[in-house]
Amino acid sequence: MKSPIDTIHEQVESERLLEETLTRLNARVLGATLGGLCASGLFGATLVLLLRGGPKVGEHLRLLRHFLPGYDVTWGRLVLALPYGAVIGFVAGWVISRVYNWVARPVSGPAGGL
Repeated sequence: MKSPIDTIHEQVESERLLEETLTRLNARVLGATLGGLCASGLFGATLVLLLRGGPKVGEHLRLLRHFLPGYDVTWGRLVLALPYGAVIGFVAGWVISRVYNWVARPVSGPAGGL
């Protein structure tokens, strides 16, 4: 039979492991999530502007062609919004999670490493 002290030590260790696991962000999951959001957002914004129409369709959004080769606010280039948004979102999510994990990493040692 375990002593109460051993049980407490096991519980503290399991809580520490759970806390460490939950405080880290998965770079691929956050990248995929933001990639999907950015892809659908850019596709949706382009689609809305194309459906609205008018003499000057999406002048501000059209400026993205300086950064995204081949992208334009036209029906033929609408499909380029999906891969560009996915790549930009994935990279942003990956970088955010890596920086977060680096900043929030647990400090080892007694008294917080002091």
